Amino acid sequence: MTSEIDSVAGHILILRGRRVMLDRHLAELYGVRSLRLREQVKRNIERFPNDFMFQLTVAEAQLLVSQNAIPSWKQLGGSLPYVFTQEGVAMLSSVLRGERAVQVNIQIMRAFVRFQEILGGHRVLRAKLDALEKKYDFQFKVVFDAIRRLMPPSSVPKQVGFRP
Repeated sequence: MTSEIDSVAGHILILRGRRVMLDRHLAELYGVRSLRLREQVKRNIERFPNDFMFQLTVAEAQLLVSQNAIPSWKQLGGSLPYVFTQEGVAMLSSVLRGERAVQVNIQIMRAFVRFQEILGGHRVLRAKLDALEKKYDFQFKVVFDAIRRLMPPSSVPKQVGFRP
């Protein structure tokens, strides 16, 4: 089960400061075509406010193509992709039905939770390092600076996707 969660977590991107998943990745997980997923969403658009789902801009899509999150413009099928936040993915379970949809939703929710736990772990480590640095004198500054350079940025442990 952990490998399934890891594979789902690998599809979580950071766009506009939010953790999201592309419609094409969700469609693959649910075993439906992207077009079908978008049709179901459009039929139930009132369930998907802007903080649950949004469409990428051309610049964002170009960046994702350049970073290989989207293989090519050809695979976009002539339209800009939609991305879904954690809340949007949860809402998909009310739109896409069936046993597979339920199981996929559970895996995706676990992946989002795991991603959040990883973020929390880095915050705790960073706070402990700050406390140690205050406790010891200036001669250890070089050591603390070296450790900080090895740590990921404070906002996210691993930046994936578009950075505004």
